[in-house]
Amino acid sequence: MAPTHVLRCCQRGLAWIPVIFIALVVCWSYYAYVVELCIFTIPSIGEKIVYLIFFHLSFIMFVWSYWKTIFTNPANPSKEFCLPKAEKERYEKEERPESQQEILWRAATSLPLYTRTGAGAIRYCDRCQVIKPDRCHHCSACDMCVLKMDHHCPWVNNCVGFSNYKFFILFLAYSLVYCLFIAATVLQYFIKFWTNELPDTQAKFHVLFLFFVAAMFCISILSLFSYHLWLVGKNRSTIEAFRAPVFRTGSDKNGFSLGFRKNIAQVFGDQKKYWLLPVFTSQGDGLTFPTRLVTADAEQATVTLSHMP
Repeated sequence: MAPTHVLRCCQRGLAWIPVIFIALVVCWSYYAYVVELCIFTIPSIGEKIVYLIFFHLSFIMFVWSYWKTIFTNPANPSKEFCLPKAEKERYEKEERPESQQEILWRAATSLPLYTRTGAGAIRYCDRCQVIKPDRCHHCSACDMCVLKMDHHCPWVNNCVGFSNYKFFILFLAYSLVYCLFIAATVLQYFIKFWTNELPDTQAKFHVLFLFFVAAMFCISILSLFSYHLWLVGKNRSTIEAFRAPVFRTGSDKNGFSLGFRKNIAQVFGDQKKYWLLPVFTSQGDGLTFPTRLVTADAEQATVTLSHMP
């Protein structure tokens, strides 16, 4: 049997296949659009210039956001969520789950935790040996706990979470714009080649195939992009959409929702001028998140103080 580290290296290498596939498709689409369509097929100089300008703008933003989604490291729990050495040794020696939970409860008293397991226990990762912050989950593919984990995406070979969720949304948005632009501008030449109004050349295959590929990706990306926009508006992750987080007061699918505007700001930040740029502007540190319960208590305290003499 091959050593474990060899198997892991093979798995890591194979995990890049979807990313390489997307990269090859994008490189081909660039050649097909710029060379075969704009240079060899479109007769009008003005039309070529306009198409090339808008194509390269969408292409740059798409590649930029895709790159950031892939190569931004997932954020992990900080050291304060690790058990102290003595408590960790006691936890590992304990065989009864009740005793282990007592150790975790004592360690968690000073931590900003509002969510629990379905049974009401402290969320603890035996693999990473950390108390899980709110909205943090262990990714089996990355073999680590990821802050505000949304899902592991094979198309970017990375976990999508607190550190790169904005980049992932922009990647979907700009890939949709990229595909829509290609499909819209290629359509008339697709029809001309299809009806034999243009002579059979090498460009015919590229133009016909380019339209089909762009249209196919448009349909698939649109559904995924719409779903994640809905999640952002509700301030939920994909995991939370399927399994509502459990708070001290019980399960609440809207527990982290602060209202549409504040939900958007949590992902994209307060300054709207940076919303469309693949730069990190998300609010918070990924370790703590305001909840409806905490926000309501804070507002009630403010109202009470304002009425005090």
